[in-house]
Amino acid sequence: MKELIPLDRIEVPRARPDARYAARLPGHDASFRGLKRLLGAADASKAGDRKAGLAAPSEAAREAARELLGELTLEHLHDHPLTDERGEVDAVMRVNYDIDRGAFARIASLRLGELKDALLRAPGPEVARLGRALTGVMAAALAKLCDVHELIYIARKISRPTRARTRLGAPGTLASRLQPNHPTDDPRGIALLTYWGLSIGAGDALLGVNPAAGTVESTAAILRHLDRIRRATGVPTQICCLSHLKAQLAALDQGAPVEILFQSLAGTEACCVTEFDITVDLIDEGYRRLAARGPLAGQAEQFMYFETGQGSELTYGKHSGVDMATAEALCYGLARRWDPFMVNNVTGFIGPETHLDDREMILANLQDHFMGKLLGVPMGMAPCYTLHAHVTLEGQQMATQLLTAAGASYYMDVCLNTDRMLAYCDTSGHDVQTLRELHGRAPGDEFLAWALDRGILARAADGQGDGQGNEQGEGQATAGAITRGPRFGDVRQFCRDEAELAALVAATPAAYGFATAGPRPANAVSRRARLDQAIARGALESALREDELARVAAFRVLTTMAGSKDEHLGSADAGARLSPESAARLAPEGAQVQIVVSDGLSAEAVHHNLPDLLPVLLDGLGARGVTVGRPLLARHGRVKLAEAVAEGLGARLVVMLLGERPGSGELASRSLSAYLAYRLAPGVDQEAAAAFSGNPAIGFEYTVIANIHAGGLPAAEAGGAIVEKVAQVLARRAAGNRLEALLARDAA
Repeated sequence: MKELIPLDRIEVPRARPDARYAARLPGHDASFRGLKRLLGAADASKAGDRKAGLAAPSEAAREAARELLGELTLEHLHDHPLTDERGEVDAVMRVNYDIDRGAFARIASLRLGELKDALLRAPGPEVARLGRALTGVMAAALAKLCDVHELIYIARKISRPTRARTRLGAPGTLASRLQPNHPTDDPRGIALLTYWGLSIGAGDALLGVNPAAGTVESTAAILRHLDRIRRATGVPTQICCLSHLKAQLAALDQGAPVEILFQSLAGTEACCVTEFDITVDLIDEGYRRLAARGPLAGQAEQFMYFETGQGSELTYGKHSGVDMATAEALCYGLARRWDPFMVNNVTGFIGPETHLDDREMILANLQDHFMGKLLGVPMGMAPCYTLHAHVTLEGQQMATQLLTAAGASYYMDVCLNTDRMLAYCDTSGHDVQTLRELHGRAPGDEFLAWALDRGILARAADGQGDGQGNEQGEGQATAGAITRGPRFGDVRQFCRDEAELAALVAATPAAYGFATAGPRPANAVSRRARLDQAIARGALESALREDELARVAAFRVLTTMAGSKDEHLGSADAGARLSPESAARLAPEGAQVQIVVSDGLSAEAVHHNLPDLLPVLLDGLGARGVTVGRPLLARHGRVKLAEAVAEGLGARLVVMLLGERPGSGELASRSLSAYLAYRLAPGVDQEAAAAFSGNPAIGFEYTVIANIHAGGLPAAEAGGAIVEKVAQVLARRAAGNRLEALLARDAA
């Protein structure tokens, strides 16, 4: 177990006034006020930084910023810590200063450009040693000076192996984190997607599920289900449920097998506390509890799992003037504190407001991988995209080829590239096996032995294919190379009989068939998957039809600051703010609950679900004596529009019914979510929420019921589920993680 240095013992220079950085280049003068501005201007242009006003206005200005950055010494970067909105060094920045002081002293006088040259010349162990002397800001500054070849070349030198039950990231390996997400957490669907992944050699890094319902009960149930699958198949790996850290710790208290402890991180304390509901002290507590009481205590050398990705701080408006790449590097400097088993980067997950197209996504992923490995964390990559961005499967595949060349430790296995619960596109197990064969990689040793024994994978004889008609190209069929075995893609090997398999398939959306061609899905399977993605992209073009919705309820219509769909997609907050005209029309009405309906990212989700959902919701609330205001309808809304409505109407709770980003297929493109925004009353309620969250200024708590559609949680059933959850929120005067903790306590 690693010693965790108290925050007040980490040495950080005092905050200083912003310096002015100026350059005179041929035909161009440039000036930047403060290190934040210089770092932002030096980076490649990305949508999020452009929206935040941090990107350079021209290529000439960008090169001027890079020139200035390259001339700064590491000591200068060290002595000018970035500060938050109050001008203070926050906890995330402070943790980043927990560096190897001896190593830093030896390089402090180097200019940043000189350090880059030294890293290009140095052997891998020296690069890794120097990286431990750097803060996140220094790593981000280096990334902005590197071209694509340099990002790959330097990162490839660094090896960051870790060990839980099995070893991850050893040289010559490429692993897979199997993600069998299901829109309703149906254990049958989770089982099928796990079996499917295992059958194509995926899952050696982790079996991990993002729960549709992040309750303590569902977290414990998913972990026990994954544990049964792991034991029944004998697969050597580890398991995780990617709910909030607080829910996982409560599940651990109930005896659930929390083998790997997960949490998403942000690069500013403001975002961590107010949006992610975490503090450094909370993660410290989780680290110590798992080290002492986790199922792998005494066996695992590492047991923490963090997820990051450029842009979350900007999306929430909590970036403190820091550009996306620098905030991301600060996440890695934060993660380093807990010596993680794995870090997964999901840049591209948010959408076009942060990364608009293939180029922005690919370059950001290469930067992230470089910064994370340099700072000393084990980097898995998930170059991903949402269907409302100008990012494609082909762009994602280009990213994986480059990242594999750079030495990425693992990728995701999201079956056929489309997550059935989170409605985004990621890498698949087919991609991982393809990359292994192209780049001469293998799974981890323990998993490889298991897969060879089952005939899922095989070792090629010299100069031969794998015996399954999967001939290798010249230079790829050396003796011992890992190829596919006779049971590659055979999901049936994990089922008792055809009847069990049929039941699992029936419970799983987008199960198009298991046929393969080499390491790839067979063409018929790929074509169905790609068609469903095309259908889902089409749903983004849909618009609310107010005349039809008027037959469902007598809506009051509001407008947001997003005047068009493009503005809505590209802005981090326009859809969260009411237009002045609408805001002026709202006045306190005395109703406990207010319902707001918005298209969000899919108007079709509203039209297909609201006629069945809203009557059940209204009748159910009325039957429980809950007072409800006249429903509101808003185009181009975002989740936090609920807060403006709650304040304007004086409602205690707002139920925001929002069309989500379309998932794959006709049914998943109609996915609605219900966000329950509870407005905390001053006094006891607010004080309890502040104590629980560590955020003294907290004003709202959120609970979400997601994946409402015919292929997930049916609309009428969802109406009843929302009524029940509203009753719990109002009765316990809490929502989100605090509500779940209270429910778990009452059930104990």
